[in-house]
Amino acid sequence: MIKDITIGQYFPADSFLHRLDPRTKLVMTFVFIVTVFVSKNFFNLGLVCLVVVAAVAVSKVPVQTIFKSLKAITALVIFTSAINIFFVETGDTLVKYSFIHITTGGVYTAIFVAIRIICLIISSSLLTYTTTPTMLTDAIEWSMSPLKLLKVNSHYIAMIMTIALRFIPTLIDEIDRIMSAQKARGADMETGNFVQRIKAMIPIFVPLLVSSFRRAYELAFAMECRCYSGGKGRTRMKQMKFKGRDFAAGFAVVAILAGVIVLNVFVTPVM
Repeated sequence: MIKDITIGQYFPADSFLHRLDPRTKLVMTFVFIVTVFVSKNFFNLGLVCLVVVAAVAVSKVPVQTIFKSLKAITALVIFTSAINIFFVETGDTLVKYSFIHITTGGVYTAIFVAIRIICLIISSSLLTYTTTPTMLTDAIEWSMSPLKLLKVNSHYIAMIMTIALRFIPTLIDEIDRIMSAQKARGADMETGNFVQRIKAMIPIFVPLLVSSFRRAYELAFAMECRCYSGGKGRTRMKQMKFKGRDFAAGFAVVAILAGVIVLNVFVTPVM
């Protein structure tokens, strides 16, 4: 399961999404997330799913990689669906036994929310799959540029966010190595009750914490050796420039959002 977490990884490829300006992809991701939350019926959600499938196909990111990112949230999807099935009591009754009351509205909501979460994870993952950490840092810094009016250093915030995102795969690999080493020493992490499993995690989290502090110190030392002084006066080797494909992609995402809003007005959800 640890190896299935692919958040923060970049997959080099020559695709339409890879060639887009990182600022465009950041704005597109935000608009698409709004579109997913605005969707109120399965007609809208079907349109959103088609867009997600098309984006995955265009990105040239391996499908098995997408499935790996979804496996990491399986527990979240199941938990959220179960809550909606048992606590939403609108519509016709399907099952009623003791305190268990399942209705058509609960099943509808559970499926709807599960698909919505999956679309959100895939669309958000495509941002990191198709954008290098450096370019993502520049895009985040650009999006936070209005904060400079409040004397907030947007470059530091963007750098911290990107470093945290960048080190997720590294920490995942570190956890996997530590778990393998502890199992080789005879540690049992898969049996016992909940409390025993939590205690079995202590030999993993302690060396992970030490390793994280060591990596942080090495990173700070490397930045200091390279005379890093923040964003003031800093130049970029690759300048970000909007091109025609960026405006076309942005227009397409806005058109999808407008279509979803129109469908919300003219299509009544069926519970």
